[in-house]
Amino acid sequence: MHAGSNSCGPWCPLFVCETEIESRRYVSSKRIETLKEMLEPAVNAVGMELWGIEFLSQGKHSILRVYIDSENGVTIDNCEAASHQVSGVLDVEDPINGEYNLEVSSPGMDRPLFTFDQFAAYEGELIKVRLQMAVNGMRNFTGKLLAAKDDALTFQIDNQQLTVSINQIDKANLVPIFD
Repeated sequence: MHAGSNSCGPWCPLFVCETEIESRRYVSSKRIETLKEMLEPAVNAVGMELWGIEFLSQGKHSILRVYIDSENGVTIDNCEAASHQVSGVLDVEDPINGEYNLEVSSPGMDRPLFTFDQFAAYEGELIKVRLQMAVNGMRNFTGKLLAAKDDALTFQIDNQQLTVSINQIDKANLVPIFD
């Protein structure tokens, strides 16, 4: 893809719009909150909620992934509109060093969980978790979220319970159950 070009299309079970952008500053994990504050008004302007942001630094193929959501779901048109708004903000603010692809998508059925409130909304559900460091010998696990209270998350993993702080979580995704 060439700088400034767009490609949008359905990608089951979620939609993705990509825009390749060249910028001049480096984004670290510490700057995700700054990006959220910068991009949330752009996403809200098209009637969507900013679900979360991921920056995957892969050398020349880095990706800035922006997840959007709404009570009515997310369509390809929503992704395209949000992509144009977000791209405009990124062009003006220029917060990321180097070349990267912008992807705007729905969280999908296996939605990533970023905030404590998002975890709390899925109490009782199965969640796949990767911790920053192992706790009780576990770094990667899938467990039922039993409780989300006071920044602590308690999971049922097989026959044991594990409680971790949300700050210990590197990545978490809802596990879709198909009946």
